[in-house]
Amino acid sequence: MDVMEAIYRRRSVRAYTDQPVDKATVEALIKAATHAPSSMNEQPWAFAVIQEPRKLASWSERIKTHMLKRLKPDSPMAKYRKMLSSPDYDVFHRAGTLIIICARPDTHNGAEDCSLAAQNLMLAACSMGLGTCPIGFARLWLSQARIKRSLGIPDVYVPVFPVVLGYPSGETPPVPRRAPEILLWQ
Repeated sequence: MDVMEAIYRRRSVRAYTDQPVDKATVEALIKAATHAPSSMNEQPWAFAVIQEPRKLASWSERIKTHMLKRLKPDSPMAKYRKMLSSPDYDVFHRAGTLIIICARPDTHNGAEDCSLAAQNLMLAACSMGLGTCPIGFARLWLSQARIKRSLGIPDVYVPVFPVVLGYPSGETPPVPRRAPEILLWQ
């Protein structure tokens, strides 16, 4: 699969099989992530990999509770209250692998560079027949000092881009895309 095909075929997959993703595949995806461009070639990324489905299921419940406690009625996130309250909703979509891309401290554009690394990882996964989905709901919870400590993530590192990975359990249809808004073309 070439790059353009991967760009147009990549989806946010929210249904996975139980088949685990092997260590060599995860390592290959992380290596692809590290080939992303970065500001001043700082390469500010670090990775945490969790492949324990029971732990992820437990975390999902804790993340939902964390989010619901902090959800203000006038927040743009308020529209997710019902979904987050559902016992059937799994923040990680029952994927078997979570990769957390973290930014090292004291970098110029760490969050942006980690997002570029995430895009490389997601496109590479797509080219290998794997599914991915960014998990924005997990960021605040993962950023807590006690959670970072439990994962061995140094306090000064920032979890920027949690993404789940696995084998899709079916087809994920494309979502409609808006036409590009071009503000200037001289």
